[in-house]
Amino acid sequence: MHFTLSTNGFCDIINITDKVESLVEKSNVKDGIVLIFSPGSTCGITMIEYEEGVIEDLKEILDKIIPPHKNYKHCQKWGDCNGFSHLRGAIIPPSLTLPIENGRLIHGIWQQIVFIDFDNRQREREVILKIIKE
Repeated sequence: MHFTLSTNGFCDIINITDKVESLVEKSNVKDGIVLIFSPGSTCGITMIEYEEGVIEDLKEILDKIIPPHKNYKHCQKWGDCNGFSHLRGAIIPPSLTLPIENGRLIHGIWQQIVFIDFDNRQREREVILKIIKE
């Protein structure tokens, strides 16, 4: 199973919880796990409370830890100036695994699954789900 996202780049954070829950439900798997993965070295998938303040805080802390306007060696070599995107993708990985119980995705009430595009341009991104039954 898979779906695509149109992203704006620059730490675009998209709540994909409903889409993932819908695909898990359609799979008819009662108990197991779901792996949520996006191929690419400049994106990440994680869980966070999808609330405006927390989203802005996450963007702000990423800018402090890995600033987008630094002259990274990757940028010097390739000229695409997205070295920060690759580094952010290394600390927030492009995959997440969650349990399925009684046909439902298990997560906390304040946890939403988010896709984050760290790149410095708009992109079409693929999200792949592998659902494995117990």
